[in-house]
Amino acid sequence: MTFHVAALYKFTTLSDYVKLREPLQNMCDLVGAKGTLLLAQEGINGTIAGPKQSIDAVISFLRADPRLNDLDVKFSNASEMPFYRMKVRLKREIVTMGVEGVDPNKTVGTYVDPAEWNDLITDPDTILIDTRNDYEVGIGTFKGAVNPETSTFREFPAWVDANRDKINKPKVAMFCTGGIRCEKASSFMLENGFDDVYHLKGGILKYLETQDEKSSLWEGDCFVFDQRVAVTHGLAESEYDQCFACRRPITEADKLLAAYEKGVSCHHCHNEMTFEQKAAFAERQKQISLARARGDLHIGRKAE
Repeated sequence: MTFHVAALYKFTTLSDYVKLREPLQNMCDLVGAKGTLLLAQEGINGTIAGPKQSIDAVISFLRADPRLNDLDVKFSNASEMPFYRMKVRLKREIVTMGVEGVDPNKTVGTYVDPAEWNDLITDPDTILIDTRNDYEVGIGTFKGAVNPETSTFREFPAWVDANRDKINKPKVAMFCTGGIRCEKASSFMLENGFDDVYHLKGGILKYLETQDEKSSLWEGDCFVFDQRVAVTHGLAESEYDQCFACRRPITEADKLLAAYEKGVSCHHCHNEMTFEQKAAFAERQKQISLARARGDLHIGRKAE
């Protein structure tokens, strides 16, 4: 069975977002959609998966709200269900930057369609910035992109402040997985003195879906926040696996390193975790193995 995956977001003022949570949760549960959706006053963000008719029903439900009728959705497929629960959560921000006053509903950079992206980022007057986390950049990015080497999106504003002298070209172009982080980053940049700011509409996912691989300027794979781990051109699933402890992508070669312990740690996080954390992950891995031996699936973890 093929599962339909929908990555969606929309910056729009939802003053009643608290009241929207329960009806949306009920709708997703009714049709059997699974994943996570975030609601905040600034809009909606998340990824859901399920049979095509289930996902279509949820998208139609959301678009029935006039504020969401042009909801940005990227569709792809998965060979296995990439989520095991459905959660609709209330948040202060649908993507956390942690800077007061940054509001894409008030000011935002120029959207650039994937078909026009190559021309922009090869312009010598353009500096290209990847707004994603360092471990995401590590498995793929656009040719020539600057890596801010941030571990969370919260660190992006501080990186900009510390590197103003290096952002020294007239045009600033930014991108992220689905478009939401670079859209918010564009609002931040405009609020902080940068005038000519652009961001990739639909993000890397829309670019990989729509652009010919032969002329593509994307190098590597694109990390996604579900059990597929990463996708390639055409949004095909890649061969990356994932460390359960830190959620970073790992290869089969990484699993041969001494720092890797199945379900417990990898070379990325081995020295970051406490003994107590490793013990907790080890116990969880034990329960996963016992469930597998019984022929059951331990909810929250992809069967190995």
